[in-house]
Amino acid sequence: MRISNVIAQLWTTDIVASISFYTTKLGFTLEFRYQDFYAGIRAGDKVFHLKLVDEKDPSIEFVDKNENFHLYLQTDDVSAMAEALKSRGMRLVKDVHETDWGTREFVIKDDQGHTLYFGESQ
Repeated sequence: MRISNVIAQLWTTDIVASISFYTTKLGFTLEFRYQDFYAGIRAGDKVFHLKLVDEKDPSIEFVDKNENFHLYLQTDDVSAMAEALKSRGMRLVKDVHETDWGTREFVIKDDQGHTLYFGESQ
């Protein structure tokens, strides 16, 4: 038996705002919406899920304190992606930079405070 995919799930207290953030600000597409509490967002050929919850995701504070991330999105042109997001009014938490482990990355926050890294291999 083999695993064919892994799908992450992010919690949101406002699914309408989160869908709008990912589709309007990031340019991703709405893959599906189930009733008023669940949705799938397509980023390239990958999909992640959004789930409506009553309280802010408690992992947000932990991720912030420990310089972790909620999603790491790989791209083939991180500079172009950063410029495209800036042109849509996105503020980068950390601008494009080279890492010691051989990637170029930048960091943003989504509408709920989740940390998203965008990176490319060098």
